[in-house]
Amino acid sequence: MVKLENPKKPENVSNKNIPLSDFVVNLDHGDPTAYEEYWRKMGDRCTVTIRGCDLMSYFSDMTNLCWFLEPELEDAIKNLHGAVGNAATEDRYIVVGTGSTQLCQAAIHALSSLAGTNPVSVVAAAPFYSTYVEETTYVRSGMYNWEGDAWSFDKKGPYIELVTSPNNPDGTIRETVVNRPDDDEAKVIHDFAYYWPHYTPITRRQDHDIMLFTFSKITGHAGSRIGWALVKDKEVAKKMVEYIIVNSIGVSKESQVRTAKILNVLKETCKSESESDNFFKYGREMMKDRWEKLREVVKESDAFTLPKYPEAFCNYFGKSLESYPAFAWLGTKEETDLASELRRHKVLCRAGERCGSDKKHVRVSMLSREDDFNAFLERLANMKAH
Repeated sequence: MVKLENPKKPENVSNKNIPLSDFVVNLDHGDPTAYEEYWRKMGDRCTVTIRGCDLMSYFSDMTNLCWFLEPELEDAIKNLHGAVGNAATEDRYIVVGTGSTQLCQAAIHALSSLAGTNPVSVVAAAPFYSTYVEETTYVRSGMYNWEGDAWSFDKKGPYIELVTSPNNPDGTIRETVVNRPDDDEAKVIHDFAYYWPHYTPITRRQDHDIMLFTFSKITGHAGSRIGWALVKDKEVAKKMVEYIIVNSIGVSKESQVRTAKILNVLKETCKSESESDNFFKYGREMMKDRWEKLREVVKESDAFTLPKYPEAFCNYFGKSLESYPAFAWLGTKEETDLASELRRHKVLCRAGERCGSDKKHVRVSMLSREDDFNAFLERLANMKAH
């Protein structure tokens, strides 16, 4: 039987007089506050001092195609990927963005503007990251159309496939689905937000035309709003930079400097044998603990389901390991709307229908504060008991 922690009131709740049972546990978003304790222990190692006269210009490096990218951040990105071994950075342009959300939009814009005809179809294999729908439909662009599930896509003409691996929401390792290798109009954007060793085995050094990464899901610093793209083609990179210039005239230098500092600390500590020092070891043990607790609750129930992930050899850790994804793809064996059922127990999750799936599934964030996560486990255990 799983031993559940006695949950405390979440730190972000202002009214401390509300009974614990009345708190709404919000696991719909992916706010990665789970790593706060690690960074608190790091003390001043990540402190950055910025004077009033610093970082005042729009420009960072006019010799760089992405002229608003701070050189120290560019170096930190290359060094960290080199140390972890999860992505190739040689002979590529690094484009920095306000999170990978902006970069995904910039990449879709770039590929669409370089296509021979418009609109370009945009697809992703279900279940897919729900925000892809919003990113491709919000501005009602005539350059591209959201065409939905890649599994059923058979439309002729140019298309862009969005491949998230490990996948958000179900944590599976993904490759392209449409697969038209001889079609020059076929383009792919690889989103590797979660391809880091605390979530999944690093099985190879990824080497694709456009690869997206985000600071928030590596370290938990979502508030800094920093992401980067590794881009092979110069014209695509130029179009992405143009998009970001029009959209936000570059990216916050303060955020870039802070990101560079923290990525450098990750690189310095990533070979340490100490779990308290090595962030990836710390994060992996935390994620393992959470997944084991969740699986135990699900095991004791005959009402819920979770995916199983095969072990794979991790080049970073040097051994075979399981995956512990940032989101749990929780299902129910009942013919019921699981998101609505959880909502009745004051737990908010991302409905499966928003991810191109069905109402029997929900996406549950595994990256909340410990108190929120423990409250969720207790309520889920109570649900299966009734």
